[in-house]
Parts: sequence; C-alpha cells; structure tokens
Amino acid sequence: MSLDELRTLITRRVRDGGTDALDGVMVSLVDRVAAPSDSTSGTVFALIAQGAKSLALGDRVHEYRAGQYLVASLDLPVNGHFTEASPQRPALGFGLELRPSAIAALLLEAPESGDAGPRARGTAPAPGIAVSDASAELIDAVVRMLRLPDHPRDLPVLAPMIEREILWRLITGEQGATVRQLGLADSGLAHIGRTVRWIREHHAETIRVGDLARLSGMSVSAFHRNFLAVTAMSPIQFQKQIRLQEARLRLVARPDDVAGAGHAVGYDSASQFSREYRRQFGTSPGRDAARLRAESTA
Repeated sequence: MSLDELRTLITRRVRDGGTDALDGVMVSLVDRVAAPSDSTSGTVFALIAQGAKSLALGDRVHEYRAGQYLVASLDLPVNGHFTEASPQRPALGFGLELRPSAIAALLLEAPESGDAGPRARGTAPAPGIAVSDASAELIDAVVRMLRLPDHPRDLPVLAPMIEREILWRLITGEQGATVRQLGLADSGLAHIGRTVRWIREHHAETIRVGDLARLSGMSVSAFHRNFLAVTAMSPIQFQKQIRLQEARLRLVARPDDVAGAGHAVGYDSASQFSREYRRQFGTSPGRDAARLRAESTA
C-alpha cells in the first residue's frame, strides 16, 4: 500500500462529489496556491497525500507535506494555506473528524498496562495542533476507508471498524498523548476545552481569567500555562482572534455595516476595532468589506 493509491482514491472521490457515504470523512483537492486565510481547525486528523500545507496557530507555524499528518484536538482559530499545489499536481488531502466518544470507547478496551490504556493520562494537556509522519499501517487504513464507497454492501459494516483502526494507529502513534486526551473526560485538554467553548460562545463579553480558571478547575497560574500550551495564545489573544473572525463573517453578510460588525463582537471603540482588524487581516474593515462585496457579486 502506498501514497500512490491514496492519491488516486482522493482524486476519484473528489470528482465523484465527495465522501457523503462516509460519516466524518473529508477529501480535498486544491489546484493552486492561494494567500493564507483565517479559519477554524475543527477537531480532526488530516493526512496530506500530495502537496504541502502551512498552518499557523498563534505564533506556532506547522508545516506538513505528503506522507505527514496533523492532529487538531480542539476547534482553534488558525491561518493557513497549501504551499505546494498546481493544476498539473494538485494538493490532495484526507480528513477524519476525531469524535471523543469513539476514542473513549476504544480506550476502554485498551490494556490497562499499555501506553494507550485509559489510565495513561498526561499531567498537562498536549499542544492543540501537532504534526507527525504517517506510518505505513495508518496510510493503509486510510486507503481501505476510501475504497469503501466502491463496495456499498460492505460500507456500513466496515467503515466503523476502519475508523477504529485509524484511531488506534493514532492513539499508539507519536501523537497518541493528544488523541488519548480527547477521549478522557477529566484530562487537562478537556478542562481547557471547556474554556475554549465558553470563550467562543461568549466572545462579545468581557472575560475574566479568574472565572475561566475556575471553569477549568485549575489555579490561575496553571490555567494560564495550560491554555498557552494548547492554543499558543493567552485567553485574551484567543478571544481577540475569535472576535475578529466573527466580525469578518458578519462583513461578508453585511459589508456596509462595519461599525455594527465591530460592536456586535464586543468592540466599544471603533478605532480599536479598525486597528486590530488591520493588524489581523492586513487591511481596514471598510476596504476588506468592499473587497468581500466585490467578490460576492463577481
């Protein structure tokens, strides 16, 4: 089994309209290098079959290429793009949503004495995004997953089994500590995850680090340290990223309401909103809104 078959299968699945028959599975084909863009990572395992990609989280930049995979353990604000892609040789990728319930069920069956057992809890949460080389066994499982749409009778039975195999390869691989914590309700990652979700849901509100620390069940100093370890940002920086991404989404829908977009995401000062927006996106909200409006009507 090699990356060659994986490339063929991804190309076929994209041209056939995707992977709707495979729950939680995504494939992508990108035939040009575009400027970096802001998005959210999702909680995902992403394997590159061809090309290369760069993904920035805070001040950490993760680069990965064919034969390497990325694990994102929380839905984090990222900035990224494919750095190697062309019509002749497009970038090809496979993604699988990492479901904590599936990981937890697998951990319960793991030997207690093994490194992947449910008691193998780290003292601190692992980084929210990490990159590693994919083993031959992991690539083999991904290939077999993408073959399944060609065998509809096998798909409902074998897809869950192959998903478990992929998860097991991840759990027992280099990024096992990160993936294991996704399945543990009392892991450090789970505690930080609660605060990440709270900030997302209340991004327009003033946040108090002491309140977030209590929500996570940690002291303020431990919370600061662990939040930075996972997200590569302080809670205030994280909130700012979420606010600006949300403001940009609002400008896509209502490009004429720059002031309203800033106020809706929690900025009382229009000048501060404009300054931070320019720093994040390289242009003012007004100019960015005009460009977004032009693109939407082109």
